Amino acid sequence: MSLVCRRIFGRTLVPSVTRWMTTASTSTSNTAPPTTTIEQLNDELAKANTETENERSKYRELEDKYKRSLADSENLRTRLMKQIQDQKLFAIQNFCKDLTDIEDILRLAIDSVAKQQLSENKPLKELYDGLTMTEARLLQVFKAHGLTQLNPINVKFNPNEHEAVMQKVEEGKESGTVIFVTKLGYKLHDRVIRPAIVGVAK
Repeated sequence: MSLVCRRIFGRTLVPSVTRWMTTASTSTSNTAPPTTTIEQLNDELAKANTETENERSKYRELEDKYKRSLADSENLRTRLMKQIQDQKLFAIQNFCKDLTDIEDILRLAIDSVAKQQLSENKPLKELYDGLTMTEARLLQVFKAHGLTQLNPINVKFNPNEHEAVMQKVEEGKESGTVIFVTKLGYKLHDRVIRPAIVGVAK
């Protein structure tokens, strides 16, 4: 009985084992990745990295342009707001310059009155009081609208606010000091609309 089994199983197992070994060998050889496939994957990876870097570069460039556009828009808005504000502040500039001439005339009229005659001449006193009151009120209006006088006596000469008509040696005065003012200057807010006419120490 055992001899029969050996013969039966022997005939059955030998071909099966042979087929299994052949299949295993073939399977092992098929699982080894070919060299060309790895190279292709490396090429594809390199291409993908290059494309990614290109896209990042384009993104950075677009982001930079966007930020520059925002900055330009903000600068433009700031300039327009400044222009609108200046337009509001200095819309009366020409009118103020005309009023300064009136103030000059009032001051000349007031200074021309002989002070010793005021107590003796009542009409002259009333005229003088009227002129000084008018000047005081006019200066209040100037101040209310941002118009201020420049009377730079004994201060350092400033070419942005003063106009020198002469220089002379003045004892006890430092060179460049304003020693007299022949005509007051005016500023409207922070803008000089009329420089003060002055003389400067040499």
